[in-house]
This record gives sequence, structure tokens and C-alpha cells, in this order.
Amino acid sequence: MLWVVLIVSGVLEAVWATALGKSEGFTKLWPSVIFGVALALSMAGLAWSMRGIPIGTAYAVWVGIGAALTVAWSMITGDTSISWIKIALLVGLIGCVVGLKLVDDTH
Repeated sequence: MLWVVLIVSGVLEAVWATALGKSEGFTKLWPSVIFGVALALSMAGLAWSMRGIPIGTAYAVWVGIGAALTVAWSMITGDTSISWIKIALLVGLIGCVVGLKLVDDTH
């Protein structure tokens, strides 16, 4: 269950990071609201998952999921260019996140 919460929290990190960019310095209401809600839920989930997952592993997985999804979303929506090297680097990042889960010795 801790890992599910951590993964959802990582997804919410991508949501708040994207909303932060779309808020244009908190001048747009709905992206700012989405940012605040997603940030609070993401942090709460990260904190809760750290009760049973080592801090280093939990944080790295949380950041990795958030970063990978934020970059992927940015490429899908056209906010940034798509390149094979970016895709390869995202695959590598995802592989490292999965690897951290596989070597976690707490469960």
C-alpha cells in the first residue's frame, strides 16, 4: 500500500509542477488552485509513504515519477520538442525508479 501511495504522490507531483507552470506566477486562478491541492496531496502522500519506505528511496522514486511524467506531458502537449535522446533518457530514468523499487529491502 505504501508503494501505491508513493506512486500516486509522484503522479501528483507532475500535476502540481505542470499547474505551477500554467499558473503564470499565480496569476491564473484554476492552475493556481490545482497547484495548491496537488501539492498538498503529493506531499502528504510522500510523507505517509516514508513511514515504511526508506527516505532516500521514497524521495528518489517520487521525484523520478514526477520528473518523467512532467517531461512526457510537456512533449505530448507540444510545450517542448520531442527527440529520441529525451525519450531514451526518460526510459533510463523510469528504469532507475523501477530498479530502486526492486532493490528496496524493507518489504
